[in-house]
Amino acid sequence: MELTLILEMITASVIGAVLYTIIGIAPGTDETAVLAPVTLVLVLSGFEPIVILAFFISAIVAKKLTDSIPVAIAGIPGGVMSAPMVEHAMVLKKHGMPEVSIRKMASGSVIGTFIAVPMSLLLANLIIPLADVITQYSNQIFLGGAIFLALMSKNRWVSLLSIIPFAFLIQGLRIAYWETGIVPEDVTVFTSFFLGITIGPVILKLAELLSGKVRRQLPRYGLKEIVLKKTKTEKGFPNPFKILDRKEIGTTSFSSILGVLTFFMSPVGMTIFLGETLTSRIKDPVKKATRAISSMDGLTNAAYISGTLIPLIAIGLPLSPTAIGPGGALFNAPPVFTPENNIHHMLSTGDFIMATVIGAFVAITITFYVTIKYAQQICAFVFRYVPHEAMLGLFFGLVIMLAFMDAGIVNVAGVLVVALVAGFLHRRGVNYGVQFMTLYAAPWLISVFIPGL
Repeated sequence: MELTLILEMITASVIGAVLYTIIGIAPGTDETAVLAPVTLVLVLSGFEPIVILAFFISAIVAKKLTDSIPVAIAGIPGGVMSAPMVEHAMVLKKHGMPEVSIRKMASGSVIGTFIAVPMSLLLANLIIPLADVITQYSNQIFLGGAIFLALMSKNRWVSLLSIIPFAFLIQGLRIAYWETGIVPEDVTVFTSFFLGITIGPVILKLAELLSGKVRRQLPRYGLKEIVLKKTKTEKGFPNPFKILDRKEIGTTSFSSILGVLTFFMSPVGMTIFLGETLTSRIKDPVKKATRAISSMDGLTNAAYISGTLIPLIAIGLPLSPTAIGPGGALFNAPPVFTPENNIHHMLSTGDFIMATVIGAFVAITITFYVTIKYAQQICAFVFRYVPHEAMLGLFFGLVIMLAFMDAGIVNVAGVLVVALVAGFLHRRGVNYGVQFMTLYAAPWLISVFIPGL
């Protein structure tokens, strides 16, 4: 491998680690909404696939390392995946131990990464012999995945009933574009619809704010006072195996292994289930909280890494919630990547190992050190100077730009329609996994109901 390409991977990994260290600390930054658009821009900009993969792995690890900081300090989730940890982090904060939360969660993430990288590469190679069979029945698998994730949701019946209507909406817009000549019939609008789903909840909220009645009914809390107390730091590079005790290392390792083996399931669901199961018999509230947050953070990191790498290496189709959501652009980003020609087809096993190891190593080296040493200073900077609305506005602008690039001004309206419906479904309990699986299965599913379409 050329030295220039290795340097590009290292540079991309450093940028990903720094960028998502900041983004991870910003409150409420959903993983899909902040990872998918940036990855997509890199793909469409023509960067080397191996460089994009290194960036993505670094971004995942950095995001999962830092989204624990606002949870520990202010009780505000840094992302969807950190939301289940708020209750346990608040127990530690109540006992005057917010720095313990940060150290335990960050250490859990590092152990999850250490376990997930080699396990994912091994499991992916074991699945490769089944790749042709899985590819042959990919449409049925997507539909089955949507049904499975719907049944895993809290509002399972709403989720199940939404699959067919949402598929008709997606495919109906595509057919309308073909019939009116907006796009040729051999072009399938995918990328902008995908991004429309990711920002659906934001678009729905913005649409509601156009109503004066809704604005007047919004609760008025005023400014939220957040007190940041100075905490102790250790000299040298922090050691996660010293920060966690033996039992915490054991449960975190077990959670991480399970996160890899269940890569096809909802990471949020598995995080909540496992966090409660592993700590249900612990009576001491502090010990219960530290065990839970370290185990849950290990699982989330492992689930994100394995959920991306295993489908990408073994199959080339996004057959996990993580691959469909944050990693979607690695599988399908027309015209650069398609299901028949994406990173799976372009990189060798050695390339996957190199990109993954570089991305993970750079992110851990930078972000873990920064998280342990300077968590409160960074958190204070983000809370003061990086408005949540500004970050959402940036990603919203990216989506609108890419929608216009896909199919012109009409598609901007189409994407807004998709976003509004997706946001409404999300509010009713239809998670991203169900919606993304439906997006992939829509052409085949509609052809079953209306042959010839």
